[in-house]
Amino acid sequence: MTDREGDAIRTFSLSTCVAVTAYCPHKKAAGMVHVVLPSPFHHRDRRERPGYFALTGVPLLIETICHRYGCRREELQIKMFGGMEAKKGLDIFQVGKQNINTARYALRRLGLRVKKSDLGGNMSRTIEMEVKTGRVKVYLQPLG
Repeated sequence: MTDREGDAIRTFSLSTCVAVTAYCPHKKAAGMVHVVLPSPFHHRDRRERPGYFALTGVPLLIETICHRYGCRREELQIKMFGGMEAKKGLDIFQVGKQNINTARYALRRLGLRVKKSDLGGNMSRTIEMEVKTGRVKVYLQPLG
């Protein structure tokens, strides 16, 4: 998370993981959370690794960018990426789909809507967010 206009925020190899970005154009503040699983298994996980889970990481992202940079929730531009489907027949838990649905649920609970998304499919993604503009570049990577 940063408000330095020359910075870029990156995350690599989003397969079934989901990245949610939040950008405040008025404050030029940007943040991202890279969630691995939909929700914590134990209360200890919720405390120790809140950013690891969509259910806890998405609210943490929004709360932090608003508190740290003085952004108002309604001015945030939200984008989502990732949530790849695993190979057919091997995706019995559908983690990518669950991550997408849980991140959307967390955003809805906060009264936020996704402005842009690049979700699902069978390609891993690396993303880079420019702090100055909020623009997100997506680099697709086939999994072999």
